[in-house]
Amino acid sequence: MFNWKLIIRVIGILLFVEAGLMALCMGVGIFYDDCYLPFVWPTAIAVVLGTAGVVYGRDASSSMGRKDGYLVVTMVWLIFTLIGMLPFLFSGSLPDVASAFFEAMSGFTSTGATVIDNCDIQPRSILFWRSLSQWIGGVGIVFFTIAILPAFGVGEVKLFAAESTGPLHNKVHPRISVTAKWIGFVYLLLTMLCMASLFLCGMNLFDAINYSMVSIATGGYGTHSAVLQEVYNSKAIEYMLIFFMFMAGVNYTLIYYSILKGKVGRFFRDAELRCYLIIVVGITLVCTNSLFWTRIDGLPFSFDSVFTSLDILEQSFRDSAFTVVSLQTTTGLANCDYTDWPVQLMPPLLFVMFAGACSGSSTGGFKCIRWSILFRVARNNFKKILHPRAILPIRVNGQVISHEVVQTLLAFCALFVGALLLGSFVLALHGVSPTSPHQQFDYYDALGIAMSSLSNVGPGMGYYGPEHSWAILSPVAKLVCSGLMLVGRLEIFPVLILFTRSFWKKS
Repeated sequence: MFNWKLIIRVIGILLFVEAGLMALCMGVGIFYDDCYLPFVWPTAIAVVLGTAGVVYGRDASSSMGRKDGYLVVTMVWLIFTLIGMLPFLFSGSLPDVASAFFEAMSGFTSTGATVIDNCDIQPRSILFWRSLSQWIGGVGIVFFTIAILPAFGVGEVKLFAAESTGPLHNKVHPRISVTAKWIGFVYLLLTMLCMASLFLCGMNLFDAINYSMVSIATGGYGTHSAVLQEVYNSKAIEYMLIFFMFMAGVNYTLIYYSILKGKVGRFFRDAELRCYLIIVVGITLVCTNSLFWTRIDGLPFSFDSVFTSLDILEQSFRDSAFTVVSLQTTTGLANCDYTDWPVQLMPPLLFVMFAGACSGSSTGGFKCIRWSILFRVARNNFKKILHPRAILPIRVNGQVISHEVVQTLLAFCALFVGALLLGSFVLALHGVSPTSPHQQFDYYDALGIAMSSLSNVGPGMGYYGPEHSWAILSPVAKLVCSGLMLVGRLEIFPVLILFTRSFWKKS
C-alpha cells in the first residue's frame, strides 16, 4: 500500500537539511556570543533520526506513489515543526509546548504570527532561527529539496504534485529537479538583492539578512517587535521592502522567463499578474484616499499647509502600499499599525488577506490565478444565458482550462471557506487564555485570526494586529491556529486527504 521504507528515507534525508539549518543558527550564537546551547540537542536529534531513516530505507525502491507523496509532504512539515520547536523551549524563549509548536509552525509555513511578546530581548540565534525557518519554508521544504533528492535515487514528481497543488503548473524544464533548481536560483537571487538593498539603505547587516529572508519568503518574522517606522523611520527601507515583497508575490517561473530569459513582454501579458496588479493598485488607492482625507481633516489652509498636505499624501500612499502589498503577499510585515485606520478600510484589508498573490510564489492565500479562472467562469455563464448553444472554453494565457480543473477549483473554494468558518467557530469557543488580562474576544477577532492563519498572513485584526503578539491565546487556540496554518500552506487537499477512508485503502 505505502512504500514506508522510501517515505522514511526521504524524511531522513530532509532531517539532515533541518540539522544543517540549526547548526548554522548555532554558529550565529557562537559568533555573537549570546546563545547556542539550545540548538545542540535539537541538531543531534535531527542527525540521529535522519541517520536512522536513511539506514532503514537504504534498500527501498525508488518508486513513489501519489499517496506516498502526499503523506511525505504533510509528515515532513509536522516533523520539522516538532524538532524546530525545541530551541524555543530549551532557550526559555517560550514557556510551553503549545506556544513553541505554534511559533515553529508559523515559521515553517511562512505565516509570521508570533507568540513572543518582545523580540528585542531574544538571543540573535533564536531570531535567526525564526527567519531561517521561514526562508526554507517559503518555497516549501519539500520543493526546495527536490533539487537534491534525485542524487539519492529518489523520484521527485509525486512530491512536486503533493506540495504544489495550484490549478496550473508551469515548468521551466521537463525535469522537475531542474525546474526546482531554477526556481531556487530566482529565490536566492531575490533574497541576496533584497539584503544588499536594505543594507545600503541603512539597516545593520544582521537585520538586513533577517528581513530579506522573511520578505522574500513572505513570512514576516521581524527582529524587532515594533513596526518599522518606529525602528528605522526610513522611507527608503519601506519602499525597498514594498518592491521586494511585491516581487516575492510574482510567479517565480514568470520571473525566470521574463527577466532572466529576456522575454519581458510575457511579464505584462500574464493574466494572473494583471489580476495581482489590479487588486494591489485598486486597494492601495482606496486606502490612500481614505487615509489622506482623514489625516488632513482640520488642517487650516495656508501656503505651508500645501507642503504639509503633500507630505501627508506621500505618507498615506506609503502606508497604504506597504500594508496592502504586505497583506496580499501574506508577508505580514508592518510599517504602521493599520488597526488604527478608519473602520471602513478593514473589509478591503480582510479581502487582500484572503485574495493572496500569484501561484508559483512563496505566498499563501487564495491566489490570483483562481480569481482569474473564477472571473472567466462567471463571465462564460452570463454568456451562456444569452447564447445557450455556444461553446465557450475558458482560457488563461492562451491555455484552455479543463472541466476537471474548474471542478477542483470549486471544491477548493468550498473547502477554503469551510475551513475558515469552522476554524473561526472553534477559536471563538476557546478564545484567550484564562490567565490573560485581555479577556475581550469576539467572533470578529476569531474570524481575523482564522483568516490570517489559513492565508498564512501573520497579523490579524483588532488587538491581534501588528502591535501585539498572539501570546494571550489559549493553548487549544494556538494548536487550532497551527492546524489552519498547515492546511493553508499546503492548500488544503494534501492535508485533508489523509483523513479520508479511501486514502488508507490498499487499492
